[in-house]
Amino acid sequence: MKGFLEDANYSIGLLDEGATLADVIDNCIYEHTHTGKKAFYVGDLGKLVRNNMQWQNVMAPIKPFYPVKCNSTPGVLEILGTLGVGFACSSKSEMALVQDLGISPENIIYTNPCKQASQIKYAAKAGINIMTCDNDIELKKIARNHPNAKLLLHIATEDITAGEEMNMKFGTTLKNCRHLMECAKELGVQIVGVKFHVSGSCKDLQTYIHALSDARCVFDMAEEFGFKMNMLDIGGGFTGSELQLEEVNHVIRPLLDVYFPKESGVNVIAEPGCYYVSSAFTLAVNVIAKKTVGYDKLLPSGVEQTRNDDEPVFTYYINDGVYGSFASKLSEKLNTIPEVHKKYKEDEPLFASSLWGPSCDELDQIVENCLLPELSVGDWLIFDNMGSGTLGEQSAFNDYQRPLIYYMMSFSDWDEMQDAGIASDTLMKNFLFVPSCIQLSPEERFSTAA
Repeated sequence: MKGFLEDANYSIGLLDEGATLADVIDNCIYEHTHTGKKAFYVGDLGKLVRNNMQWQNVMAPIKPFYPVKCNSTPGVLEILGTLGVGFACSSKSEMALVQDLGISPENIIYTNPCKQASQIKYAAKAGINIMTCDNDIELKKIARNHPNAKLLLHIATEDITAGEEMNMKFGTTLKNCRHLMECAKELGVQIVGVKFHVSGSCKDLQTYIHALSDARCVFDMAEEFGFKMNMLDIGGGFTGSELQLEEVNHVIRPLLDVYFPKESGVNVIAEPGCYYVSSAFTLAVNVIAKKTVGYDKLLPSGVEQTRNDDEPVFTYYINDGVYGSFASKLSEKLNTIPEVHKKYKEDEPLFASSLWGPSCDELDQIVENCLLPELSVGDWLIFDNMGSGTLGEQSAFNDYQRPLIYYMMSFSDWDEMQDAGIASDTLMKNFLFVPSCIQLSPEERFSTAA
């Protein structure tokens, strides 16, 4: 199959009815087995279309601003731009990337809480005016470098379930908001709204209630200073689950109607990132090395050994790791489990196993302990929900080769875009009508490739 990403050059394969992403993965694995066994992604861009429809059905009129750092690959950005989604950028490179797609500055916000002066100047020159701020040092920096800036005061949320995350949170207190407004008034900087963020790990939806109440207090405070506030950013933290989306909407909708009714003229936006892309990408990796280890070395500390010593325990090394596609593993738990691609019998024995990346670094552990059938070097493992976190970034590990990306979309999803009138001529040029090769037998695939 063609249709892989190399920098900005990419194409999107359209799937016939009956063809699935599993067929695409099978086809790609067959090709890679004969050409080099590189890790690769399969991205279902139709998932972005469906997720956007779900957002519009549940969360409208809250406008989504997609955080570019979540997944900055061109296919994702172009589809989302075509869908009318705004963009939340954290750096100059992200702002430039989005502007290259023809996105207007009004649909871009600069959200980095710790901005470089040179990048503030770039935003000013590019006409990107809306940005966030949570302290007086940032405020003064913005005043010096972007006199036309329109600020969203980033307020902290009381997330009592986040525990260890509290010390790393950004955001200011209600008390300090008054001080920031005084400073902004002296410096001649506009404050136009409020931002808050509730972590996706937060299980207590009451946090939204407190945050919206605090935001209303800041809006009331702004009136005293003569600021005309017209924007509320409720942040990200949306997991991609329709149930979670409906639960959040159920909590915030009545409060938005009371605190920020339509006649108030306040535009409510959000920053769903993982929501759009996490489930849209699947990663396939190859086993490059294997060894047998002692069971006691595989067990987490404090766990008693209960297995038979005669059973082998395997450590597998794969051709991607925490210095590449699994970078988020360094700061959070992996939210996907490996699936063995090769077919094996239901009664085939499973063995305690661990998975490691190719760097041989002690930090490069992907899965500490899992049960797998015995694998061989050259076998493939599949990881779902891999669309968020590292796609588009360059790894610091010198030998890391960025996986190829195969973009796909079903004809039905493409028809949805056309029916909605959102399929641009520019985007159309990236589509590759090759559905037939998805369904070829292995022998046909090989003869076609030859």
